[in-house]
Amino acid sequence: MAVRLFEGRDHAAAYLRYRVAPEELIDRIMSYVEKQTPKQVNLAVDVGCGSGQGTILLAPYFTQVVGTDISPAQLEVAVTNNKNPPNVSYGESPAEKLPFASGEVDLLTAMTAAHWFDRDQFLLEADRVLRPGGCLALLSYTMAMELEYGDVCAAKLNAICEEFYAALLPFRDPYIGPSSVNIYSDMFDSCSYPDKEWNECLKVKRLLPLNGYFGMVETFSSYQKLLLEDPAEAERLSNDTRNKLMCAMKVSSPDTEVTVVVKYFYWLARKPL
Repeated sequence: MAVRLFEGRDHAAAYLRYRVAPEELIDRIMSYVEKQTPKQVNLAVDVGCGSGQGTILLAPYFTQVVGTDISPAQLEVAVTNNKNPPNVSYGESPAEKLPFASGEVDLLTAMTAAHWFDRDQFLLEADRVLRPGGCLALLSYTMAMELEYGDVCAAKLNAICEEFYAALLPFRDPYIGPSSVNIYSDMFDSCSYPDKEWNECLKVKRLLPLNGYFGMVETFSSYQKLLLEDPAEAERLSNDTRNKLMCAMKVSSPDTEVTVVVKYFYWLARKPL
């Protein structure tokens, strides 16, 4: 079965505001797409699109881009985003039953979403909608984001971050377990396409206010579960971690900019011609 999360309006808005869009991966995906069939770029579909920050990155490359999701709140935020190009649209649909004809899709992506799907059913549906030579791109990142700040010892900062993540680990949904990397690796192994490649780690760096880093972590399902069960403890955990980081950085403002290092992993596959 698939899992329904990220459906609150406030959570969806935070998702758009704080999640890091993987611009660096799009070039890699498109190089793979165009390797064999460079002129077949009519339709890209981004499954589990959330608030659409990854979906719009595909717009320069395709005639039409469609983002699908099962969350009306996420789709509402996506549709009202004033950064949407004219060739991008959105629709409500489960990942396992997409509203496209067989062989219609040139690129099917799922950006930080496939771990919530019914994985076997999704791979079957992906095979149905992809054209021969069409590509599947699944990507996500580990929870263990790192911080860099000037000449402050990164190990010291990241030890504090690791304590934060460890406190959230008991609240991770059992459907994804302690790490989603294994889920994507298993899906990769399950994919029958002979032309496929696994990429273990691509570090994406963004300069963000320290509060932006916390905003991102607080969109994670584990933090949201803690917030639902014990709001005071969730707030205490965030505040304590923020104060520890500011002390280590020797700064007084949570708006101080830090480099956030997000560790993406992804895999690509091409349906046989």
